[in-house]
Amino acid sequence: MLSSFSASASRERGAVRLAAAAAVTGLVAAGVLAAAGTAVAEETPQRQGGATATIGGLTTSGPAVIHGDDGDQKVSAGLFEMSVDNGGTLQTYCIDIHNPTQKDARYQETPWSGTSLNGNPDAGRIRWILQNSYPQVNDLAALARKAGAGSLTEEDAAAGTQVAIWRFSDGADVDAVDPQAEKLADYLEKSARSLAEPRASLTLDPPAVSGHAGEKLGPVTVRTNADHVTVTPPAVAAADGVRIVDEAGEEVTSATDGSRLFFDVPEDTADGTAALTVQASTTVPVGRAFASETRSQTQILAGSSESTVSATATANWAETGAIPALSAEKNCAEGGVDITASNEGDEAFAFELMGVEHTIAAGAKETVTVPLQEDQAYDFTIEGPNGYEKRFKGVLDCETQGSPGGETTQTLSEPSPATVDGSVAGSANTADLAETGGSSATPVIAGVAIALVVLGGAAVLLVRKKKTPTQD
Repeated sequence: MLSSFSASASRERGAVRLAAAAAVTGLVAAGVLAAAGTAVAEETPQRQGGATATIGGLTTSGPAVIHGDDGDQKVSAGLFEMSVDNGGTLQTYCIDIHNPTQKDARYQETPWSGTSLNGNPDAGRIRWILQNSYPQVNDLAALARKAGAGSLTEEDAAAGTQVAIWRFSDGADVDAVDPQAEKLADYLEKSARSLAEPRASLTLDPPAVSGHAGEKLGPVTVRTNADHVTVTPPAVAAADGVRIVDEAGEEVTSATDGSRLFFDVPEDTADGTAALTVQASTTVPVGRAFASETRSQTQILAGSSESTVSATATANWAETGAIPALSAEKNCAEGGVDITASNEGDEAFAFELMGVEHTIAAGAKETVTVPLQEDQAYDFTIEGPNGYEKRFKGVLDCETQGSPGGETTQTLSEPSPATVDGSVAGSANTADLAETGGSSATPVIAGVAIALVVLGGAAVLLVRKKKTPTQD
């Protein structure tokens, strides 16, 4: 029997501060390395759209053993539960065995390209496991027969599934303690076939557009697995007559997959910006990755109740000059964050990143990769003409950490790692989160602030309008 959501479910990251500097005359370019501080709640990364959720704890799990050069470590292996913003519950497995899971960490639905699954040739096999094991398959007797196991409890099924996933996500030498769970893990590992990455539950493409007042800015295309989405127009801009319309110019309040939306900006509207939000209720596709806003263990979706998903797109308009549109996305293949800048204005738009000047000619578009170190927090702002400003924040988490023998594993409630000679780290229906790493302290993450000092103060990154049409 297949189930999209298990019936048994109970329903000091490093933050980079703005680089402060004394007011000076003129523009001075500088790169500033900032030490990491304690995570703060209001800091959020650049969203790609989809579900945003807060992790709770392990709900269904069993013991497993990680084998390493320094000995064996006994850990809890199984399902986590997440609460979705504005409604819904998710079940997930870990795909980052050697990193800690931070209690109450917030997560965002994320493309595989922005996680440790990027470049992993076995990522598609993990999705097969998720679709062919617990909780998607909740007929445990049938699952046990396929695995050659005598019988499976929910705890066995969750542990065996997690162990099989770890073997592909982390290349871990790991076994389930229970013999039946181990048989399931072996069956899943041997049977797994590669499947494509699932589509996002909801995104807007592109997430930023620009143009002149008097034009329809866009299109912004809706991508979703929901039957329909609710379109919320920009409340502030609506007072100036800015509307969200379709290609025929008709106002839109609801849309479907593939719908093309436009910002209709009246000709006499003052230079400005606006954002539209789309929201839907849907089940998030199994196999979608979830990355933390801090430095918490990456998760992969095993089951979803009906959940609230959303996405936002912005528009920037002006009468003359450069009119930029900016968006950001993690790029694990290149080890950094991609900044995509387009310019629908009639003058060039120029900015500097890491000491390199980039010029976007009128009508052109360019993607610039900001290189970062693994675990590096980033927080930078790009400013443009007429008060335009975009801030991008997050932490680069692209790799599974540690070597088979060099890491320890523990739960948040334990003062020291739980080894095979001691107690099991967690058990079924525990509220503890399986944590890995040398201690239970939140990891300190080094970060980088990219700064340009400006007259009257400082900013992480200043982008200024240029008159030259040359493109670097």
